[in-house]
This record gives sequence, C-alpha cells and structure tokens, in this order.
Amino acid sequence: MQLGKLGAWYFLDAMSATDAADTARRIEELGYGTLWIPEAMGREVLASAAWLLASTSTLVVASGIANIYARDAMTMVNGARTLAEQSGGRFLLGIGVSHQPLVQGLRGHAWDRPYSFMREYLDAMDRAPYSAFPPGETVPVVIGALHPKMLALAAARTRGVHTYLVPPEHTVATRKLIGTGAWICAEQKVLLETDSIKARSVARQTLAMYLALPNYRRNLERFGFGASDFENMGSDRLVDAVVAWGDEKAIDTRIRAHFDAGADQVCIQPLHPQGLPLPDWRVLEAFAPAKNGQQPKA
Repeated sequence: MQLGKLGAWYFLDAMSATDAADTARRIEELGYGTLWIPEAMGREVLASAAWLLASTSTLVVASGIANIYARDAMTMVNGARTLAEQSGGRFLLGIGVSHQPLVQGLRGHAWDRPYSFMREYLDAMDRAPYSAFPPGETVPVVIGALHPKMLALAAARTRGVHTYLVPPEHTVATRKLIGTGAWICAEQKVLLETDSIKARSVARQTLAMYLALPNYRRNLERFGFGASDFENMGSDRLVDAVVAWGDEKAIDTRIRAHFDAGADQVCIQPLHPQGLPLPDWRVLEAFAPAKNGQQPKA
C-alpha cells in the first residue's frame, strides 16, 4: 500500500453522500494518497468507506478510527477484508478505543480497561476466520494511540499508529518510543488565516469538543500544558501547538516539523476560515501532490 506522504483528514458527515463522494474524488485528483474519515456519532465508518472507495479509483481510504466497542473483532477484520478485496487493496483499517464519554456514556459499554480490551481484541482479530474470496494482501491495521502503552502495543502488533491532536513534539517522542519500523500517521489541523484573532477563534471552535475529553488533556499535559491552558477554550499557546495557522509557509513549516520528527504521513485537516463544516480547498490545492506535476511542499 502506498499511503503517500500527505493525506487528507476530514469529517464528511455534514455533507450528503453525493457531496462526500465528490469531495473524495477531488482529493484523489489533487494527488493525496489517503483520505482519513472518523467514526463518532455520524455515519458508520466501514459503510462510509465502502461508498468512498466505490466512488474513487486510486485513493486509499482509512478509518481514523473505527471504534472497537462498536463491533466485535471478527466483524471488524472481516469488514476490512471485504473492503480491501472490493477496492483492490485501498483500505487501511485504523482502530481505537475512542473515549469514555462516547463508549460508556453514549454507547453504554464498559470502558474500565481499554488497553487490555485492545490487546484481547487484536488477538481475536488474528483468530477470526474468513471464508470469502480473500484480498490480495493482508489489510494493514494501525491503532489510534496517544499514550506510551498503547503506542508500544500498536508498534508491536500492527503496522503503526495514527495520532491525533498532537504537536510535533509528540511525533518526536512517538518515533523514539516505537522505533523505525512502524508507521506514524500524524493528523494536523491547518488553517489558512493570517489574522491571529480570527485564526484562534476558529481553532477554538474546533478544539472545544476535544479539550473536554480526558485522553486528549492527559496527553497534552505530558508535553508541558497545565490546567490554565485548558481554560477559556484553550490558551493561545495550546491552540498554536495543535492548529497550524497562518500563511502557506507557516503551515508548511509545521508539516515539515512532523516529517522531521519521524512521521511517515501527515494527514492535514483543512479547517474552514469561517468555521464552516466544509474543507478549505485553498489549503488542499496549495499542498496538492499532483498540482501542476509538482511534489508536495512537505
């Protein structure tokens, strides 16, 4: 599987299925190797991936992430095998434990030992039989991980990790922890806006739901952020650490920082400067690997 150095990461749930397919095709035409789609309270991610794969011809579609509490291990891995076979090997299965409010509060599942649950889930995936026509290659799996134990498990048992809402310093620490063999696919929010007040306002709208989740807070605390950084929708320092805003040069610098730190792919999430639930195509076009036959700036 060729992931490509740059991927696109986006919530497509606010779009119709037709518009989502059009968006995927446009991302493919721009030369991005992978489109990452999440699973939270909207579309079921494997069904959504099937639609996007059927609507494209070369784009890799990755779940970022498929919630392991939402389906048993056999259903998860066999769903991935189905998508891989149907698409000619263009599906990347990203799995994760999500967050306690979404798993326990929303879905009603116990969330008292997520690390052990993930380890046992991987064992069950490995044992799962599959009697249908097989994909040409084993479906690559990555784990959405932030903390050292889960990162190490991902490196030991899967192709690597998908990190989210992290500064480049996290990518540095992750590469040091997991070594050179495993993938690091790092999500990076980007915002093409040079006015600091406008940029941080849009960024804070996006970050509001994340900063309320303990997993993200604890991870950011590992990198020097304290209680005051999480007040009033995030300090300037915290906002600037996880959202790359400014002109193209500033965004390029942040993307390069993740690559310099050891990322295999940077998955850019193009925030709209007006806070709309739409991607900012200016960013995607500016960094498009296929634009005018050029290589990506990163």
